[in-house]
Amino acid sequence: MALIDRYLLKQLLGPTILATLALTAVALLSQSLAALDIIVSQRQTALVFGKITLLAMPQLINIVLPIALFVAALVALNRLHTEQEIVVCFAGGMSRARVLAPAMRLASVVALIALVMNLWVQPAASREMRRTVFNVRTDLASTLVQEGEFTQPAPGLTVYAQSVGAGGRMRNLFIHQEKADGGTTTYTADQGQMASRAGKPVLVLQKGSTQEFSRDGVLQFLAFQEYVFDLGPLSETTELVHYKPSDRYLHELFFPDLTQIWEQNNRLDLLAEGNRRLATPLYNLAFMSLALWAIIGGGFSRLGYGRRIAIASATAGGVRILGFIVEAGCESEAWLNIFQYLIPLGTMIIALRAQFRQRASRYIDIRQRRAPVVGATPA
Repeated sequence: MALIDRYLLKQLLGPTILATLALTAVALLSQSLAALDIIVSQRQTALVFGKITLLAMPQLINIVLPIALFVAALVALNRLHTEQEIVVCFAGGMSRARVLAPAMRLASVVALIALVMNLWVQPAASREMRRTVFNVRTDLASTLVQEGEFTQPAPGLTVYAQSVGAGGRMRNLFIHQEKADGGTTTYTADQGQMASRAGKPVLVLQKGSTQEFSRDGVLQFLAFQEYVFDLGPLSETTELVHYKPSDRYLHELFFPDLTQIWEQNNRLDLLAEGNRRLATPLYNLAFMSLALWAIIGGGFSRLGYGRRIAIASATAGGVRILGFIVEAGCESEAWLNIFQYLIPLGTMIIALRAQFRQRASRYIDIRQRRAPVVGATPA
């Protein structure tokens, strides 16, 4: 790679990294606010919250990469062109293709990184996040008791705790259990704590009493200093982790197990997701082509390129929105999947073609200006 090529690539790489970090931080902030429910309602630790937030990063990065590349290219190329460095490249004999090559090379590398993340990193992270969220949702410590609320974690069981302190220590507990034979048992305790005995989850009640009504209406009262309430039946669940299309690897999307009813009913959704994984990296090339057209696609101007930048930005936004619409349509019509590729590829081809066509028109204008006028008197 020549020195000038490395220089142009370096000028583009720095803003791209900064823009990616900035946009990812904004997206990560919105994701963390959405995941804040994990701490508030499920009483999980900050470690679990941080894990879920970080596992969402691959998908967020794939979304912001084309936008970051577009913004960075506009900033870097506009500076280079305004300071006439691009003009010097052309004046030094560099072809238009060679001037565009470092930017398109960077976009190709970014597209390759996005493809790798789409095919392997995102599914792995999404699966781990799905398992983590599943464990949180089925955690007895968080589902059994909600502070200040009557909850029913299982049929025939009602639980109430006035407050839940640090470490899951509960105060003023009330538990009402209905038995299969028609009897009921009510437990009250000043304090309670989740624990494990013989490998099984239990709730240790302290300083309380039990009131048991038999089927015949006989009341039995018992006061205790400590009572172990078995939570084993509540921990037995038949629920399994269900992976959504965004959590699956490419071969699972294109070749699903059609013996499963859910995969039969969602065959088009899986196919659309598979094509989306392969097509979305192309938006990096399309957006870079639009940025190049906005800055280099016309003649040099000391007043800036605000009009072309606005057109390119509007076009990029429209193209991406159209891509989202097509992705949604692919979930009902399989033939629309071809447009997931045609939209970014078509945008890239049109933007690049417009730049090379611009060169030819400028050359013709110069020749016409230098052509002698018929009937003119020679100097």
